[in-house]
Amino acid sequence: MAIKNTSAEQITKIVVEQKDFFRSGKTLDIQFRLKALKALKAALLKWEKPLAEALWADLHKSYEEAYMTELSIVLGEIDNHIRHLKKWAAPQHRFTPLKMFPSRSKVISEPLGCSLIIAPWNYPVQLLLNPLVGSISAGCTTILKPSPYVEHVSCVIEKIINETFNKNYIAVVQGNRDVNAVLLEQRYDIIFFTGSPSLGKKVMTAAAKHLTPVVLELGGKSPCIVDKNAKIDVVARRIAWGKCLNAGQTCIAPDYLLVHNEVKPKLIKALDKEFKSLLGESTKGSKHFVRIVNDKAFERLTGYLKGADIVVGGQYDQTERYISPTVIDHVDADAPIMREEIFGPIFPIITFDKIENAVQFINEREKPLALYYFGDNKTAKYVLKHTSSGGACVNDTIMHIANEKLPFGGVGNSGMSSYHGKESYNVFSHHRSVVTTTTLFDIPFRYMPYKMFSLVKKLL
Repeated sequence: MAIKNTSAEQITKIVVEQKDFFRSGKTLDIQFRLKALKALKAALLKWEKPLAEALWADLHKSYEEAYMTELSIVLGEIDNHIRHLKKWAAPQHRFTPLKMFPSRSKVISEPLGCSLIIAPWNYPVQLLLNPLVGSISAGCTTILKPSPYVEHVSCVIEKIINETFNKNYIAVVQGNRDVNAVLLEQRYDIIFFTGSPSLGKKVMTAAAKHLTPVVLELGGKSPCIVDKNAKIDVVARRIAWGKCLNAGQTCIAPDYLLVHNEVKPKLIKALDKEFKSLLGESTKGSKHFVRIVNDKAFERLTGYLKGADIVVGGQYDQTERYISPTVIDHVDADAPIMREEIFGPIFPIITFDKIENAVQFINEREKPLALYYFGDNKTAKYVLKHTSSGGACVNDTIMHIANEKLPFGGVGNSGMSSYHGKESYNVFSHHRSVVTTTTLFDIPFRYMPYKMFSLVKKLL
C-alpha cells in the first residue's frame, strides 16, 4: 500500500475552503460542535475493527493494546467533551473592582479558526484524533496530517474522516515531509504538532512567519529513577510494562534507568523476569509486542547494541524488525544512546549513590517529557521540587497520560503548551476579556480635569 502525496493545489484549495467555512459562523453553534463530536464517536465505533487491523498491519500492535492505548483514549476524550462542552463554552463572569463601577466583566471563549494537526506514527490514531476532539470542541476547522510511515492506518483514517465530515470542515492531507513543507507554507490560526524536537523547531520556524500559535508535543529522554528503598518486584513490573508498551516507541516511555548502586543487580534480575512474565519466554512470538516501525529506526536501535554490555535480552531479527526488551549495563554518560531519545525497547543503566547525584544528572540535560521516580514519598517530593519535566509519575510509569482531567504536555525541549480535557478546549480557543458598561448614567471622576482626584486615588 502506497500513500499518494496530496498536491500543493489541493492543499491550498482546502485551506481556502476551510477559512471560508469558518467565516460562515456555523462552527460557533455549540449544537453543531456536539453533533460533530457524536459523529466522530460513532465513526470510530463503526471503524474499530479496520483501525485495529491497520494498527496490526503497520506496527504488529495487538487489538488489546490498540484499544487500550489508542481507541479508548480518544473515545474517553470525546465523552468528556460532550459532557462538559456547554459549561466550558459558557461566558465566565469575573469580579469587577469598585473603581470600574458601573461596569461588569466576563471572559468569553472563541475558536481560533483554521487548525493544522500533524501527527506521528507511534500512536497514529490517538495522537491525531485526540487533538481533533479539542479543535472540534472549540469550534475550529481542521486539516489533519497523519504519518506516511503507517500507511494502512493513515488510509483508514482518511476514509473515516471523508465519510463523516465535509472537507471544508475537516480534511485529511497525506504524504511525506515534502507535503509537510507545503502545508507549513500556508497560514493557519493554530498549528498542533506531535513529533521530535528537531522537527518541532522547523514547525515553529514556519509558524513564526505568520505569528501563528503552536502547540508542540515533543519528546526527549525521560529518566526512570529507582532508589534503594524501592519495592523492586513491583517496580520492575511497572517499568517493564512502560518500556514494552509499543516496544518503547512512546514519547513518554522510560528512556533510561538511573538506579541506586545497591539495588542494581536485583533490578536487572527482576526486569528479566518481568519481561518474560509480560511477553512469554519468547517475546518474539508474543502478539502483544510491537515491531519497530521501519528499517531506518531498526538500524539505529541495533547500532546501540554493538559492543554494549548486554545483561538482559539483546536478540533481534531484521526480517521482522524485532528487537527484544534489552538492558545495557556500564553505559558511558556521553555515549550516543545517552544523547539521543532511544524510542525503542532498549534500557541503558546509569548508577548513582546519592539522590542529589541523580537529580544533578537529570538537570544537566534537556527537560524531559516525563520523569519517573520509584522510592519513598519524601524523596519523591525532593526530586519533583528540584527537577522539571512535562509530567511525572511516582512509583509508576506512563499512567499520567491516562487521566483526561490532567493536562498533558512538555516543557523546554520536550514541548510547549498542553492538552487533554478542558486544556484541549482551551488550547484551540481564544479567551476574550469583555467589559460592559451601562449608559444610563456616567460617573465623571475618570475624565479630565480629574476633579475629586484625592477620592479617586483611594479607589485605585
